[in-house]
Amino acid sequence: MTRFLCLALLTAGCALSAQAQPGTRGIIPVEFAKTRPGKSTPSARRTVYRRTSAQTVTAAKPDELSQLGLTIWRLRPATTADPNVRIIVQKETESIELIPERVPANAPLRIGENIRFSFESPQTGYLYVIDRELYADGMMSEPVLIFPTTRTRKGDNKVEAGKLIEIPAQEDKPNYFTLQMSQLRSISQTGEVLTVIVAPQPLEGITIGPKALTLTNEQVRQWEQQWGAQTETLDLSGGAGKTWTKAEQEAGASGMRYLTQDDPEPQTIYRVAVKPGAPLLVKVGLKYGRAKATTRKR
Repeated sequence: MTRFLCLALLTAGCALSAQAQPGTRGIIPVEFAKTRPGKSTPSARRTVYRRTSAQTVTAAKPDELSQLGLTIWRLRPATTADPNVRIIVQKETESIELIPERVPANAPLRIGENIRFSFESPQTGYLYVIDRELYADGMMSEPVLIFPTTRTRKGDNKVEAGKLIEIPAQEDKPNYFTLQMSQLRSISQTGEVLTVIVAPQPLEGITIGPKALTLTNEQVRQWEQQWGAQTETLDLSGGAGKTWTKAEQEAGASGMRYLTQDDPEPQTIYRVAVKPGAPLLVKVGLKYGRAKATTRKR
């Protein structure tokens, strides 16, 4: 997201069991959490997701269903009433404590806000995140590979069940992205489009460095045509606005721990009907709202 979000860094087993709930179209993503390390204690928790896409992949065969979990975190100033799970942002002359809050799928983001991403994949593979600006005329900017880079997690982009990948990493400086409107075109920018890939093996021809890598439109178009598939989007009911937990903080820190079945699940789950052994590819739209973010007082 480098110059796009002006990211202050240089820069779904078996099909999920669906249970119809009146007025909610609720879905319980059983096997997403089940792929994590086992529970320490029995739990009666019933996590319900709401379908936010027109498409559904319930007809996909068991070996043709892959999943990706994504949580977008909006950062706000911490208050004395907040839990003691915070992210520390180092400024030139001071340290600031911010609280990450979950953002629901398709929620508009505001220019000036600071955000972070956390990804989780039940499938073992390698994570790639590509960003493009989206404009009011439907055109997009050139694609930029914002993850992996050698600056974040030392280039480690391997994913597996229970392993949480945060972008930016907690130790990155800065450790958040700031949303800024692009000035590269006269046409107004309406958002961002992330192309997220989980490949069984590292992608050929990609050599990462400390900075985000500019790709060609042709290359990304080829991947999307080759690996794009029917996708269903699910959003965690009641998850919006919930704050970062100690488990998520520790799991996001490189090498500290994995998420277990006891721990919170992703805010958004993408279920994709893929061919066996093929990479998972999803496109995530980030919409810009008109209002600018305002700073809350302590």
